[in-house]
Amino acid sequence: MAQKPSIPKGTRDFSATEMARRNYIFDTISQVYKLFGFQQIETPAMENLSTLMGKYGEEGDKLLFKILNSGDFLSGIDRTKIQDIQSQKLTSDISEKGLRYDLTVPFARYVVMHRNEIQFPFKRFQIQPVWRADRPQKGRYREFYQCDADIIGSQSLLNEIELIQMIDEVFKRLNINVVIKINNRKILAGIAEYIGAPEHLIAITVALDKLDKIGEEAVINEMIANGISTSSIEKLKPLLKVQNQNNADKLEYLKQFLLGLPIGMKGIEEMEEIFAFAETIKLQNKIQLDLTLARGLNYYTGAIFEVAALDVKMGSICGGGRYDNLTGIFGMPDVSGVGISFGADRIYDVLLELDGFPKNQMQNTSILIVNFGGSEAIQAMSIATALRNAGISCMLFPETIKIAKQFNFANVLQIPYVLIAGSNEVETGKLNLKDMNQGTQELLFIDQIIEKLQNH
Repeated sequence: MAQKPSIPKGTRDFSATEMARRNYIFDTISQVYKLFGFQQIETPAMENLSTLMGKYGEEGDKLLFKILNSGDFLSGIDRTKIQDIQSQKLTSDISEKGLRYDLTVPFARYVVMHRNEIQFPFKRFQIQPVWRADRPQKGRYREFYQCDADIIGSQSLLNEIELIQMIDEVFKRLNINVVIKINNRKILAGIAEYIGAPEHLIAITVALDKLDKIGEEAVINEMIANGISTSSIEKLKPLLKVQNQNNADKLEYLKQFLLGLPIGMKGIEEMEEIFAFAETIKLQNKIQLDLTLARGLNYYTGAIFEVAALDVKMGSICGGGRYDNLTGIFGMPDVSGVGISFGADRIYDVLLELDGFPKNQMQNTSILIVNFGGSEAIQAMSIATALRNAGISCMLFPETIKIAKQFNFANVLQIPYVLIAGSNEVETGKLNLKDMNQGTQELLFIDQIIEKLQNH
């Protein structure tokens, strides 16, 4: 008995309808990126593990998909590593490559390798899949697409404002109401210093990043487990409860705690400048300072962003931030960058729940030509060629079956017109065009049909 086929957990097949919907999202995002002057690149699905490891923190390293070396990958391996089940030590011996975890680190590698070909500041966008060995759940997959845009080679905060504008424009076009949350890693570093735990900055940010998911008590327990003292946590608590004030009041409140701490005050200064810029542009969606926003990735150094849908319960559907020296790990120091990434798969789920996809998205074929077989089929091929030369998408039904079944095929695929070109129609030159939505038919010459469909 043949084994029932399956796919790995956390991955999905996509039907023609789903692909049409996904392309609607991708096209909307890429159109906005191009509107702001970004150029598209691509990088390989797999990277050397030396490129990926150590860039996402300890938790990120655990979620990397490793690829076994080709051939007999165990040959020449120290047998004690196998016997002692030292998987971490063994990994570097049997696996030299991995699937990319995100698009930002590969982009940094790309910039370093192609530095002599790039004009800085470089504005790039990239729409490709990434892979994470995470536990699959609603809105979280092991294979998913990211839609990244980055500006590298500039420290100007105008870049942050431009990214905020792009976020706002994309969700305006998709008709999704969102809140754009923003914080600054310098502020978080100042807070860590204020509570007397600067050496625990990474542990604090990783824990804070889970606040919305697991709640305050669980976050506190995780901090304690990571060696953060209860006295430090008590000093932190008041800073986590200033969410109901406006952005300016939150920053003024913060100054009481971070005054005299240069890195924290620098973060406040950057936020004040960003909010001042934001006041001068008309955003449809609200921008909100969220002091609990941490973004767990270690490479962020300045402003950080996260976007949440207001009408659907879903995790972050867009995120990003400033990274000041990501290329330094590849031998190109002091190159600042800032970027965002739209989570296309989560945006898909949001639009599905909101019934927000265009209703005519499956109408990628404008007309179906009925196949009568014989000489009529040959004539139908000529008609199809004429239609396609005029830029009209059409399909000639490949089989000679009952007309009713061919009509039903057009209905299922939501093809709006069916063309009947039997012997009588071919002889007179007037073809029978049926409007499948209205149920009407009319006899027209091919030039008239082309004009009608082009106008439609």
